[in-house]
Amino acid sequence: MESEQLFHRGYYRNSYNSITSASSDEELLDGAGVIMDFQTSEDDNLLDGDTAVGTHYTMTNGGSINSSTHLLDLLDEPIPGVGTYDDFHTIDWVREKCKDRERHRRINSKKKESAWEMTKSLYDAWSGWLVVTLTGLASGALAGLIDIAADWMTDLKEGICLSALWYNHEQCCWGSNETTFEERDKCPQWKTWAELIIGQAEGPGSYIMNYIMYIFWALGFAFLAVSLVKVFAPYACGSGIPEIKTILSGFIIRGYLGKWTLMIKTITLVLAVASGLSLGKEGPLVHVACCCGNIFSYLFPKYSTNEAKKREVLSAASAAGVSVAFGAPIGGVLFSLEEVSYYFPLKTLWRSFFAALVAAFVLRSINPFGNSRLVLFYVEYHTPWYLFELFPFILLGVFGGLWGAFFIRANIAWCRRRKSTRFGKYPVLEVIVVAAITAVIAFPNPYTRLNTSELIKELFTDCGPLESSSLCDYRNDMNASKIVDDIPDRPAGLGVYSAIWQLCLALIFKIIMTVFTFGIKVPSGLFIPSMAIGAIAGRIVGIAVEQLAYYHHDWFIFKEWCEVGADCITPGLYAMVGAAACLGGVTRMTVSLVVIVFELTGGLEYIVPLMAAVMTSKWVGDAFGREGIYEAHIRLNGYPFLDAKEEFTHTTLAADVMRPRRNDPPLAVLTQDNMTVDDIENMINETSYNGFPVIMSKESQRLVGFALRRDLTIAIESARKKQEGIVGSSRVCFAQHTPSLPAESPRPLKLRSILDMSPFTVTDHTPMEIVVDIFRKLGLRQCLVTHNGIVLGIITKKNILEHLEQVKQHVEPLAPPWHYNKKRYPPSYGPDGKPRPRFNNVQLNPIDEREETEEEVHLLNSTTL
Repeated sequence: MESEQLFHRGYYRNSYNSITSASSDEELLDGAGVIMDFQTSEDDNLLDGDTAVGTHYTMTNGGSINSSTHLLDLLDEPIPGVGTYDDFHTIDWVREKCKDRERHRRINSKKKESAWEMTKSLYDAWSGWLVVTLTGLASGALAGLIDIAADWMTDLKEGICLSALWYNHEQCCWGSNETTFEERDKCPQWKTWAELIIGQAEGPGSYIMNYIMYIFWALGFAFLAVSLVKVFAPYACGSGIPEIKTILSGFIIRGYLGKWTLMIKTITLVLAVASGLSLGKEGPLVHVACCCGNIFSYLFPKYSTNEAKKREVLSAASAAGVSVAFGAPIGGVLFSLEEVSYYFPLKTLWRSFFAALVAAFVLRSINPFGNSRLVLFYVEYHTPWYLFELFPFILLGVFGGLWGAFFIRANIAWCRRRKSTRFGKYPVLEVIVVAAITAVIAFPNPYTRLNTSELIKELFTDCGPLESSSLCDYRNDMNASKIVDDIPDRPAGLGVYSAIWQLCLALIFKIIMTVFTFGIKVPSGLFIPSMAIGAIAGRIVGIAVEQLAYYHHDWFIFKEWCEVGADCITPGLYAMVGAAACLGGVTRMTVSLVVIVFELTGGLEYIVPLMAAVMTSKWVGDAFGREGIYEAHIRLNGYPFLDAKEEFTHTTLAADVMRPRRNDPPLAVLTQDNMTVDDIENMINETSYNGFPVIMSKESQRLVGFALRRDLTIAIESARKKQEGIVGSSRVCFAQHTPSLPAESPRPLKLRSILDMSPFTVTDHTPMEIVVDIFRKLGLRQCLVTHNGIVLGIITKKNILEHLEQVKQHVEPLAPPWHYNKKRYPPSYGPDGKPRPRFNNVQLNPIDEREETEEEVHLLNSTTL
């Protein structure tokens, strides 16, 4: 049903009337569960569709390609709507950059005319800084609100503060004089649900009542979250980062960054985190920040009318999102550069840095955690690491890589099953079932009952005299007057061994539940669950190494640097390294991840262990597949995303990928001045192509330019409304000068202003490796293929993605085009060891069928032209 809604909404634009109705940002539609299959859907499918019944011409003569220094021949009064894009289409980066240059030249040429024009010029120059400032302010404020609300609602599952209902558990006991050091979380002001309902604070009855209320609140929060998402803003589900990456690459998804999505995602993110599901709020905060950036960009014409410029704001917004998520402004900028941004010029780097700075400043001013820090689990270590510890750090990196590879495969398999079976039709039931299983299993274990951020904080924290956690229950025979930095390694007590057992169970629970939780129809981030899994594993390894060093300090690996009574091993550091390794294994981030974790700890001396673990996790994960979790979800959903990190090594030519192919209808083209309005409208109505090459005439096939379907329909409708004498028999002219017409002929329609006068072209023998690089680096929508000036076909972004997918799956090479013959390219030497005769670098004698060939080429058969 969701897929049908998506396609009925306009993903297929097969009619003339439907092309003009663009979707608005306020339309709410569930696209997260839609598989945009390249085999069945249209993105940039300009000439790959049903058989065109309209006007078609088979080109027979060559000609030179007409080029121009300007992308568009602009009129004094541009046609409203021309140059915009439909939903689920890719922007033309080159055209958008040219539009921005023309706008900039126009402003500069007028700024000396008057003081008002100078003011407008200054406003235009500063609008970029203004929009990122507003984005940073809004992101920091919303992040603080989400943090405070999530902490309060998480504690609401266990009890309530009678003295002030808006206080969470920790805040409720701050002002109490009856709190003891051992039981600092217990105070008369805080009442559990068992105390309020049955009047018992201890005993089996109290435990069962608290258990029931915990499950009740968890299910209530999860049900409310998924209901709000399903009814009001289906785009608010999930992490949002895969879609953000796709949007930043130039794809249009109307409503994904709209105000309804922002409001519902902010509310449901709090509910989802409070429900206790194995998810985090850090990833969705990037989506929230990008929604803020998108909304504020509409206040400034420089960004509201240019999709490429708007993506510069979204890159800065994603940096602000990570800045408030982890309290890491520099890490946020690097995350935007390394992970999500497709186009990242130098000025975007500066504005991203400024947006991250403003967002972090606002969050610090709000102080949501009450510790004067930007994150809950900020820690500082004072013990240096030693060379021997690189070995367990690398082992944690191996674990992180294995976890990442397992999670990506398992989660993608489950999400694919969800999309392809009836189970995916009941998202509310799925969320309720996952929340119920999570709550039932999580409550008995104190480490899974904790909020995931609080769990990471406890695992990161080093044991000192002020710590009462069971992880710090060592047999302590030291002098209590010693300061924190001098606490030596000690033998583990019963509390530590019990905690290790509980942590092992929590590790298994987190691994399993995270696989099934990521991708359900509520806001769900992956950063915190992955960090929690790594922190649990790291803390267990750290305690093991600590006890090994204590009981075997005379071993040669410890003898030189770990003396009796010295503080040698810091288990919290192992938890931090493990968290970074597991997050790196899932996302395949490297530089930005190290900087984020470094900013969390504030210790320069731990960069080397972090780098070793993160690089190891990436290498191990890449051994099982180069895709991170976000790239895997992009491919699963079928988004048209060309990954710049992906290498193309297949030896194919542009002629092997272009359309039309053999047995396809000929190329549908427009002529420069020989077609009427009715001819063009018929071609638009009877085909599903999104663009048409424009040629000189039927006789002379010289390329003039390229016209988009949407621009043609908008221009014709506008001309009929505003110009008198435009009828169906009016001649359409794409040339600079109107041809001479009989006196009784109706008024001609000039459409040169919508014509792309310099479409990108490649020859039929251009290697696909070069074509893919052109599409990646220039952000093209389509590219025309020529041979000696004759237009043979077209390559779209969709064709590129189809070809890359077939290469990955080792599918047989695509069928050759309709005007090509397939010939074998034999080795240089024959079976007898003698060189084969050659002519123009092509072997003349045929190949014996028993011989193996190294590659195949397609040679142009001149008789078909």
